[in-house]
Amino acid sequence: MDVSRIRVLRGPNLWSKHTAIEAIVSCSEIECSISDMPAFEAKLRARFPQIGYLQPAGQDGRISMAHALEIAALSLQAEAGCPVTFSRTVPTTEAGTYQVIVAYTEEAVGRLALDYARQLCAAAAGDQSFDLAAALLALRDLDEDVRLGPSTGAIVDAAVLRGIPYRRLTEGSMVQFGWGSRQQRIQAAETSHTSAISEQIAQDKELTKMLLHAAGVPVPNGSVVSSAEDAWEAAQEIASPVVIKPRDGNQGKGVAVNISTREQIFEAYEVASQISSEIIVERYLPGHDFRLLVVGNNLVAAARRDPPQVIGDGVHNIKALIDEVNTDPLRGDGHATSLTKIRLDPIALAVLATQNYTAESIPAHGARVILRNNANLSTGGTATDVTDDVHPELAASAVSAAQMVGLDICGVDLVCNSVHEPLEAQEGGVVEVNAAPGLRMHISPSYGKGRPVGEAIVSTMFADGEDGRIPVVAVAGTNGKTTTVRLIAHMLSKKNLRVGMTNSDGVYIGEKRIDTGDCSGPRSARNVLMHPDVDAAVFETARGGVLREGLGFDRCNVAVVTNIGMGDHLGLSYISTVEDLAVVKRVVVENVAPNGVAVLNAADPMVLKMASSCPGSVTFFALDGSISVMATHRAQGHRVVYLDGKTIVAAQGNAEYRLALANIPLTRNGTISFQIENVMAAVASAWGLGLDWTLISAGLSSFVNDAATAPGRFNVFDYNGATLIADYGHNPDAIKALVAAVETMPARRRSVVISGAGDRRDIDIRHQTELLGDAFDDVVLYEDQCQRGRVDGEVLALLREGLQNARRTSNTKEIRGEFLAIDTALQELQSGDLCLILVDQVEPALAHIAQRIAEQKAA
Repeated sequence: MDVSRIRVLRGPNLWSKHTAIEAIVSCSEIECSISDMPAFEAKLRARFPQIGYLQPAGQDGRISMAHALEIAALSLQAEAGCPVTFSRTVPTTEAGTYQVIVAYTEEAVGRLALDYARQLCAAAAGDQSFDLAAALLALRDLDEDVRLGPSTGAIVDAAVLRGIPYRRLTEGSMVQFGWGSRQQRIQAAETSHTSAISEQIAQDKELTKMLLHAAGVPVPNGSVVSSAEDAWEAAQEIASPVVIKPRDGNQGKGVAVNISTREQIFEAYEVASQISSEIIVERYLPGHDFRLLVVGNNLVAAARRDPPQVIGDGVHNIKALIDEVNTDPLRGDGHATSLTKIRLDPIALAVLATQNYTAESIPAHGARVILRNNANLSTGGTATDVTDDVHPELAASAVSAAQMVGLDICGVDLVCNSVHEPLEAQEGGVVEVNAAPGLRMHISPSYGKGRPVGEAIVSTMFADGEDGRIPVVAVAGTNGKTTTVRLIAHMLSKKNLRVGMTNSDGVYIGEKRIDTGDCSGPRSARNVLMHPDVDAAVFETARGGVLREGLGFDRCNVAVVTNIGMGDHLGLSYISTVEDLAVVKRVVVENVAPNGVAVLNAADPMVLKMASSCPGSVTFFALDGSISVMATHRAQGHRVVYLDGKTIVAAQGNAEYRLALANIPLTRNGTISFQIENVMAAVASAWGLGLDWTLISAGLSSFVNDAATAPGRFNVFDYNGATLIADYGHNPDAIKALVAAVETMPARRRSVVISGAGDRRDIDIRHQTELLGDAFDDVVLYEDQCQRGRVDGEVLALLREGLQNARRTSNTKEIRGEFLAIDTALQELQSGDLCLILVDQVEPALAHIAQRIAEQKAA
């Protein structure tokens, strides 16, 4: 079994809405049916008893090893704790070759699981050993390393529940919520609203104390020192047990509490000075350690934190007791679990020494042994929820502390005997204010109930009812995508929206192109959604990107499918038929929002079938409004857009909006049928987005289809009295539409300049010149820059074959090079002629044409 061409589908895709790994798997003849492999399934289960069923109960079909690989990869992830449920194996048109699709939650884990599944299947087939425990441990460890931590994860989960889209920006905790101009970002428990200055203040513990004291919030008195001797003098001035901590520390690192002897202070200073050059010595406040979480202007959670400890049993020493506590599956080495393992390090040994213990001591039964003087969860402490017990005045003190520092999300640490009373009534005080506070003690406390802190944080970023989304339009189809995208974007701009647009020419933010080339895939779409200056987005959505990586968004407001035609890369990536192609194009329709709309060409049977796959509503468009499906749709109260003479009609029930073709330059006064269809699709989209009809009309009348605004899309030029048309049409259906358009334009003689894309099927390349040979007098064939896997001359030969039975063409020339072919055609033109140039390198070719026109005018 050979596993090749692994793709990572990071968005909704051909197979599901899940993120997934897709692999091409080739099996030998015997591997195509594991029933022909002696005891293979038994050997597989012996090595992995928890593997899922290879086929549903009651079914008895041929199961390939590719299918076993699929089930193994899914089951390994599930057994490692990943919440995955979807997988599929699909035979391709090649015998013994399969597409295996397995969902993942973390890409790296999905890839590793597929590799382990391959090793497992090979071990079963070869009767070799397989270390299941090691594989599962590696998967769990990797998942813990790469998945979001509990704090960030809680915020993401809360956002998902509200339908807010998110994108992880780094391998760490940087996450974007929402799209474009409505986005917000977080880094763990810091948000876009968290001030860098406030964060710096919180890191400076002495400055924080000064500010809190000024605000009337009780704090322990103390001072900053820079030597161990000064620390001892400061402690003597305080004349009570003290706390020693770094001035700019975090997570309880380097903190020693309730110490009073010279030896203790010198040892504590040594530890703290490794973290900061300046050390705080302050009065020790007796009582419990509490963490209060303030979000916005509200206290949303509170927890009592207890230091890491063990309880003696009179039998085991302290080291063994710690090892036993650390076996709790809730304890991990980092922040991915709700608790952290207790460390027996020099700090713990020093704390033990103050209790007259060593690591080898055996404490008496029931004896409580403290292992840290601080209660941070990051050092092994535990948390008990006390949110419902907090006195209102104490809560107000915590909120005042957060506001004085200026933090929108703030962890306020205080020490007091109880949260039932104000701080002043019990000589308690705030000892620290934390930016980016850990949330896990509130989400999954050791004792008590968890609090919805993720929801509280999301609510500070997005008001009730807001989901952070901007309007998104996805345009798919064989022909007309780019023009339709540009026209929709132009109409949206009339609403003063800053529009992000992707198409086969590049990525645009407003009028500025920020990337060039074919940008009709998901990566470009994601980049637009990440841009803060985008109020609406319109994406050309090509089949290649959907197959390679899925969609660049989870759902769209409008999905447009213009048409499904022959020759659109059929034969590539196992898309062999028009029906296969329609399934790929249908992905955008399947991912329309429930309140969104699919705009579908009712005259195309393949597109028409997609209506049943749309979760939202459907608007049909067609040149002929009398076809039965249009009439029925309108009668049912749904929207339709059609042509009535020289007017486009948008109708719903008895209401009609009429748009005269004479006011839509793109259609050349209604003579270009395929442009009328593009306009109808764009009008239906704008209608679906709720644009006012005056804005729609203004957009249509002001859209200019020239080489600058829509390069390579039926750009018309005058060349010494002859008409030049430059177009990027590159498949038989596009050629048919162009021929129909050209035939409406009077010409003394017609010529065409054409090449062919090498990655098309032979039949499709030949068919292009078969069509052109019946409509043009002169044909100039050229070989384009990239033959896409063809040998030199192969494409020209196929184009020549298509002209063998031409009914009109009388003159054919073959040229090497696109620009030379254009020049050859231009040299033959006379006033009244028409020349269609099917460009390959769109912008360079248009620039060359513009240069020749300028030279002719100057001559």
